[in-house]
Amino acid sequence: MLAWLALALVVAPAAAQTSATYSNTAAGTISETATPCTGPMVRTFTVAANTQITDVNIGVQLGHSYRGDLRVTLTSPAGTVVNLITNVGTGADNLNVLFDDSAAASISTHTANDNTSAAPPYQRTFRPEGALADFNGQGTAGTWQLQICDSLNGDSGSFTRADLTLTSVPLSPYADLSLAKSVSNANPSSGASISYTLSVTNAAASALTATGVTVQDMLPPGVTFTGASGFGSYNSTTGVWTVGSIPPGTTRTLTISGTVSATAGATITNVAEVSASSAYDYDSTPGNGAAGEDDYAAASFTVAGTRTAGTPPTLVCPAGTTTLDWDGVTWSAGTTSGSYALTAIGTTGFNIAISGGAFLSNATYGGQSPTRQNIVTGALSPAQYSIFELVDFTSQAGSVTSTITLPTAVPGAQFRLFDVDYAAGQFADRVTVTGSFNGTNVTPVLTNGTANYVIGSTAYGDVLSADASADGTVTVTFAAPVDSITIDYGSHGLAPANPGQQGMAIHDFLFCRPVGNLLIAKTSSVVSDPLNGTTNPKAVPGATMRYCLLVTNGGSATTTGILVSDPLPATTTFVPGSLRSGTSCTSATTAEDDDAAGADESDPFGAAIGGTTVSASTATLAPAAAMAVTFDVTVN
Repeated sequence: MLAWLALALVVAPAAAQTSATYSNTAAGTISETATPCTGPMVRTFTVAANTQITDVNIGVQLGHSYRGDLRVTLTSPAGTVVNLITNVGTGADNLNVLFDDSAAASISTHTANDNTSAAPPYQRTFRPEGALADFNGQGTAGTWQLQICDSLNGDSGSFTRADLTLTSVPLSPYADLSLAKSVSNANPSSGASISYTLSVTNAAASALTATGVTVQDMLPPGVTFTGASGFGSYNSTTGVWTVGSIPPGTTRTLTISGTVSATAGATITNVAEVSASSAYDYDSTPGNGAAGEDDYAAASFTVAGTRTAGTPPTLVCPAGTTTLDWDGVTWSAGTTSGSYALTAIGTTGFNIAISGGAFLSNATYGGQSPTRQNIVTGALSPAQYSIFELVDFTSQAGSVTSTITLPTAVPGAQFRLFDVDYAAGQFADRVTVTGSFNGTNVTPVLTNGTANYVIGSTAYGDVLSADASADGTVTVTFAAPVDSITIDYGSHGLAPANPGQQGMAIHDFLFCRPVGNLLIAKTSSVVSDPLNGTTNPKAVPGATMRYCLLVTNGGSATTTGILVSDPLPATTTFVPGSLRSGTSCTSATTAEDDDAAGADESDPFGAAIGGTTVSASTATLAPAAAMAVTFDVTVN
């Protein structure tokens, strides 16, 4: 029986694939806007038959005199969005392209003009920027949307046609999972307790029991986890609710409790999604981050109180300041590094790296990013230049890391970030700033604007701000020495799974000029005495005492020409040959000569005894460095 069944499975035919093409030939003008995608052209394809997608291709034909202005996306009925083309080709004209994942070349390589000859067939075939395979496994039925955005004024265009080809197989037996989420208080105070209720349901009409079901719900910044109760188990570290099996017509519920840690005026959104299931779901895909699917849910609250822009700490600089002023230096568009000679500090490096996305080119903001521009100004008047990072991340995990490397530590620093904000369904800015000093982490103080809120060393955008507004400004202050600063810019949980275009500006750096700060400490101990030896010795006549002179540079600049001297107490006599040196009292083991001339001057710290005074010297002492000298005396 088993052998027969195995044979039957081998020869059973696979479900036959079929292809259907849907066309839209509603010609129209592509509207222009200086704000990308606020008024896109939308062309739709209505699909009645519900089958399971195995492949998607789409041809697009339009006329446009500057193709680099355009962004074109395709959205499935399930809410999955795939980028076809974004600002590709710069000054090249028109688009007459079939987008196909199997094409040999990517659309990002397309720099030539396209013709306006009637399609299909389409003039060229390219892989899209995103993957059309993201639609595979979804149901075909519903409304598909083609969106065309013109991000800059000055060049016009018109849509001619588009052809959507769906290859599919008959639907498999399914379990239709849906997720609901609510929050107990839509307007809690900072420090208040709140709870989220999650409910995942398998529809009564489902043919299958869903097994291995998990839900991903990581609490957002601004909420501190306190407990969970309900069906299954919840791991607050990973954010995974392990549900298990859900028969048709059954709902499983979990309550997650927490404390509000965000400040007044902050809007906190918590998103959750079914992340795994054994059964096919025709209208949603677990873990794909598609907000339009019914296995995705969100709940928001706004912290009670009116948010106002914070007041940054005053930067106190004993030796004055030096500014890295972007108005006074050059920065070629698209450059990712530079070095700058700063007064009293030295040559400072500024480096930018991107992961999980691409820098964009936009003439309004100075061309190819990263670039120096004075459009995003933080409300400064007259407008000043900043380094602008305009990016398109492929997921919430994408980030841009900007690093300032100083040749010597500075006692403090302050700078501003502009345009840290949020736009629903487009982007949600997150920026984290850290510093270091001699390899040790240094935490700054971040001060919010009215379009963002701060938790620790991270600022989160949750309100939209204008380019020339101070609403999106975050001020960063280091009140302790730093020798490097890292700015990590990306997305937080409010962002779509595939965030859209977003940007942030890094304004001028104000550095405190380095200063040395010598600290001296003297300690003593009894080594031995004539009665007790080395066992619990006392400072009695004849006892041996050991002194340690410790000089530490607690400042941020190297100090030079250091000399320390210590007259012996009148009741003591120096023990010849006892001079030792090192970088701490416990590590002072290097022998130093006793006299103040000759070979001993090449000893590490030139320690010597002259008459009744012990002295030591060093040419330089770097920040956080120390010199220690020990010597013995006899108590008279």
